Amino acid sequence: MTLKPHEREILINYRLEQAKETIDDAKLLIDNSKFRSAINRIYYGMFYSLLALGLKYEYNTSKHSQLIGWFNKDFIHKGVIDKKYGKMINTAFIRRTKGDYETHIKFDKKTVQLMFKDMTDFINTLEDFIKIK
Repeated sequence: MTLKPHEREILINYRLEQAKETIDDAKLLIDNSKFRSAINRIYYGMFYSLLALGLKYEYNTSKHSQLIGWFNKDFIHKGVIDKKYGKMINTAFIRRTKGDYETHIKFDKKTVQLMFKDMTDFINTLEDFIKIK
C-alpha cells in the first residue's frame, strides 16, 4: 500500500495511540487476575508500536513473525535499538501464542507484571524512536 506522507503520519499516530490504549487494557486485566488475556494485550500493545515503526520505515507485512524478524534484523542486530527490546517482543510473541493456542496454559501474576513493565517501556521507547528519527 502506497501512502502519502500525511496519510502515513496519521496511521503511525493511530498505531501508537492503539498501543498506548492496550496499556490500560492490560492493567485492567491484571488487576482482575485475567493473566492469559493480559498477556495477549501486552503482546498486541508491543505489536501495534512495531506496526507504527514499520510504517515509519515503509515496511509492510501482515505476518507477525515477519515484522518481528525485520525489527530484529534492522534495529536490534545492527545496534540501533537496545537488544533487550528484541528479547521483550520475542518473549511476548511466544507467550501470547502459547496463551492463545495451547491448552492448560497459566501465567502467574509476577511474570505478567514484569511483562507489563516491559510493554510500557517497549511502547514508550519505540514511540520516542519514531518521533526522533
